[in-house]
Amino acid sequence: MNTVADSAVNLKDESVEAVPEAVLGSSSKDIKDIDGPNKDMSTGDTNVQGDHSQGGTSLARSVSNATHDVLNQPPPLVDYDVFGTDTALVEGIGQYGVDPDQLDKLKLVGARAGSAEVIEMGFMANTYTPVLRTHDRFGHRVDEVDYHPAWHSLMGEAIGYGMAAQPPRGANTGHGVVPVPGAGTGLPTHLVRAAMLYMWSRAEAGVGCPMSMTYAAVRALRLEPSLASVWEPLLASTSYDPSLRYAMEKPGITSGMALTEKQGGSDLRANTTHAEPAGDGGWLLTGHKWFCSAPMSDVFLMLAYTSRGLTCFLLPRVLPDGSRNEFFIQRLKDKLGNKSNASSEIEVDHAYAWMVGEEGRGVKTVVEMIASCRMDALISSAGLMREALAQAIWHTRHREAFSRPLYDQPLMRNVLADIALEAEGATALFLRLARATDTEGDDPAEGQFRRLAVAAGKFWVTKRATVAIAEALECLGGNGYVEESVLPRLYREAPVNSVWEGSGSVNALDILRALVKEPAAFEVYFDEVSKASGSSSILDGAVRKLKSSLASFDSEEDAQWQARDLAVRLAVVLEASLLYRYAPQQIADAFCRSRLGDSGSSMLAGQVFGMLPRDVDTGIILERSAPI
Repeated sequence: MNTVADSAVNLKDESVEAVPEAVLGSSSKDIKDIDGPNKDMSTGDTNVQGDHSQGGTSLARSVSNATHDVLNQPPPLVDYDVFGTDTALVEGIGQYGVDPDQLDKLKLVGARAGSAEVIEMGFMANTYTPVLRTHDRFGHRVDEVDYHPAWHSLMGEAIGYGMAAQPPRGANTGHGVVPVPGAGTGLPTHLVRAAMLYMWSRAEAGVGCPMSMTYAAVRALRLEPSLASVWEPLLASTSYDPSLRYAMEKPGITSGMALTEKQGGSDLRANTTHAEPAGDGGWLLTGHKWFCSAPMSDVFLMLAYTSRGLTCFLLPRVLPDGSRNEFFIQRLKDKLGNKSNASSEIEVDHAYAWMVGEEGRGVKTVVEMIASCRMDALISSAGLMREALAQAIWHTRHREAFSRPLYDQPLMRNVLADIALEAEGATALFLRLARATDTEGDDPAEGQFRRLAVAAGKFWVTKRATVAIAEALECLGGNGYVEESVLPRLYREAPVNSVWEGSGSVNALDILRALVKEPAAFEVYFDEVSKASGSSSILDGAVRKLKSSLASFDSEEDAQWQARDLAVRLAVVLEASLLYRYAPQQIADAFCRSRLGDSGSSMLAGQVFGMLPRDVDTGIILERSAPI
């Protein structure tokens, strides 16, 4: 199969590709017996006269010199500053404000995420994927998963920065370090932690899953103070210990979750796992879970039925006496992407656990935990999108086609700038939501805004990431389709964020549910977007249409039919309003015109990348996104 090396075609180029050495043979004897025209392997020129006057010696010499200077290929994009070169991120952090110590940490994470060492770790963790060992060599059941050392290095470094830590309640001011009682250091705010996760996802997103679950689990545990007081300090630790032993003997732990079952999926009330009292205040769980990611975690939040209904439980892998809990890994999932991270099917057979939250209110107990994981899916998607854009810009700046760099050609700039606008909107959105998470303790309206906006943002950004990464991959042509370019890995990684913790339709239905049960959240949402009122007639018009559409549903079925359209408009209008408030005018105008207004090109503008209005200044857009 032939592929075009870049996203441009020279119809006059009819050169023939070199015949592979495996076909020609490795010796001059093999070659000199071949009839037909000679081809100079170094230039691609063909001698149509078929001159064999030198008995094939010239052709043999050409093949022996097939290793030639590599021209017109970009150097590797490594050892660059992921934070400092991301103008949208730097400006956003500056506008919301962080303490100098936390800013230094962001700079450090940015340098590490762009380093050749960490990038290579990402490749290694995905090349040597997790392996399940159900039994040891003597036949004892062990249920362990082995990871490549690179995985543990990525986890350890990220957890050391605080990416898995949920800041203590009531201590957030939205700025700087949140003190940890009894510790001499501090944990990052939600805003700083979100920015770190976004940057680390660019190097390797797989480790984001266990860190996100660890971060989110604390929200559920806080509904059971007696458990939170014991487990939260370990879950918020900046120490990583992957050994499988009793959690209280470790300096820090990670948490997984096992909610869904094969017959129900997102319909958690269809679960069949059941729990019975253990007689000592604990419970014994029996059943199966269809998806259990990071099965080597120390504890798991799990749903099971008691006599009073679906209930949340905390289940440890190792019991206080050092014995293994009755937790059995059946197999690892063979996933499309997210290869470095193990996802499994498990069974529990009278496994010991503690109840979390109110009995019979399991879904309510885990809802905030799920919302936190959805937020992280949005953040990771923004990071993947931004990395794909950086790779595309880097390649096109160093690659020439038809006597000038691809980067300078109008159609390529249109595509790149359009992807850059999508990344700008996603970055503005996740930063605002992280800020709301920091401030909702003092302002309940911020919590209402966050819950609604996370559902809409998760729906939209995770879907756009897949499309944007595919476009960025195409900018490299055939080079983008090979694993060494990293873009295939980014592309396969993206869809998991759309599926994880509720697919697009589940999030759209949650928006409709909020419309009925929490209408005040929509009032807060419109208060938020109104802060950009008057910035653009297109945006003002889109807000009016959005408001009128909320009152136009004739029935529940009609509302469901339009739920996805509503989710998209909520997300894009919010992104546009944030860009008008926090980004340069040219960025906001280009985003708004191409996503919300009649750009004069097509109704598909904003869906198919590379259809920006002709007068958009691509220079200012791309300068903000160049990796170096």
